[in-house]
Amino acid sequence: MPAREEVLQAIRAHERFCLTTHERPDGDAVGSLAAMQGVLAGLGKDALAFLPAEEFPLPYEYRFIQLDGLITEPPVDLNDRVLIFLDCGNIDRSPVGDAGAQLVVNVDHHHDNTRFGAINHVDPHSSCTAEMVWDLAHGLGVKPTPAIADALYVGLVTDTGRFMYENTGPRAHEMAAELIANGLQPHEIYRHLYEGVPHGKLVLLARGLTNVERFDGGLLTVTQLTADDYRVAGADESFSEGVVDHLRSVEGTAVAGLVREQLGGTGTRKVSLRATDDRVDVSVIARAGGGGGHRRAAGFSTELEFADLVTFLREQLAQQL
Repeated sequence: MPAREEVLQAIRAHERFCLTTHERPDGDAVGSLAAMQGVLAGLGKDALAFLPAEEFPLPYEYRFIQLDGLITEPPVDLNDRVLIFLDCGNIDRSPVGDAGAQLVVNVDHHHDNTRFGAINHVDPHSSCTAEMVWDLAHGLGVKPTPAIADALYVGLVTDTGRFMYENTGPRAHEMAAELIANGLQPHEIYRHLYEGVPHGKLVLLARGLTNVERFDGGLLTVTQLTADDYRVAGADESFSEGVVDHLRSVEGTAVAGLVREQLGGTGTRKVSLRATDDRVDVSVIARAGGGGGHRRAAGFSTELEFADLVTFLREQLAQQL
């Protein structure tokens, strides 16, 4: 049986669910989570959405998304629920693990997904996981409510880079057209996502651009944000969203990298990578660092100092070029 049909069958056959996504959720993660919860609720299912307390507050761009049934601790009856992972390529990126759930369902579009579920509905050809949730809603006969439509569109817009990335296929535009035809207001979503920028985010961007360094004739363009940068800007960690996209647009860049120090004195750095050269797959680099992602966008966590991390990135880039 195709994995899509297995997921539909599991949803029809069970009544109690817990939904979750990866750590530090982005627009597709939050949008898919909220949309799937809404779809299951529309079927009369008991569906909880789990995000740990340390993930809050969410990035300001996504705080308008309606997350009903939200819990910040795994439910005590998880072993009686179907656990659905959304947009999570690796179970190690989830704060809950499988935790003894009745059934683990894995719905994702990352090509390097580790297929950790009992049911693995993994479609690398989908533009985003939200597109897959939209498709499942069709299979279940659920018409998206305005709240579900907003959540789906957030996942679609953010993971396709406003329809600019190469993962933007025909279905992405079909999905957008259908949601808009049914009443979604795209300009309202854009206002939430890309306007009303906090001043601290602008200051943080300025500091990130000031710290830009280029290596190997400009093939690697990288910057770092330190805890001091966040303190001076009055910014939280989510304000770094989008900084790396400024770097990827620089002429001659094959790989752009943002290295940001995690707050709280953990000594860990988060690395976001973007590729602009068809010869480079940054998910390979991210996997070498213990992470993963897409061919064009990936990331990982590291305890390497910045100088050692740059050496690692240069070596990895050289292997591919």
